[in-house]
Amino acid sequence: MTEVRLRRVYGRPEPDDGARVLVDRVWPRGLSKEDARLDHWEKDVAPSTDLRKWYGHDPERFAEFRRRYEAELDDPSRAAALDRLRALADEGTLTLLTATKDAERSQAAVLAALLNGVR
Repeated sequence: MTEVRLRRVYGRPEPDDGARVLVDRVWPRGLSKEDARLDHWEKDVAPSTDLRKWYGHDPERFAEFRRRYEAELDDPSRAAALDRLRALADEGTLTLLTATKDAERSQAAVLAALLNGVR
């Protein structure tokens, strides 16, 4: 089984990152595309704007955010994007990137858990 990692996009790329994929809907503030060193930007897998705004990165809402976000991943365009992430993970190490300060309570964390087979 390959490893799916989680990192903030503002951190320095590491040689063992494998495929680096941004999973945010909007581009991170103050970061150039060159500095991001992305292999892909999979914005279609990101949560809806309404869900993202409702969540507001409130740690007390994370469990409900996760439930709602996993339901959104059944949407055909999001499901296709998730399948693309699965295919990348099948090829080797995959690093999911987010601009969120609390990466462990973000859509990237939900995706990493799903791709690593953790519920």
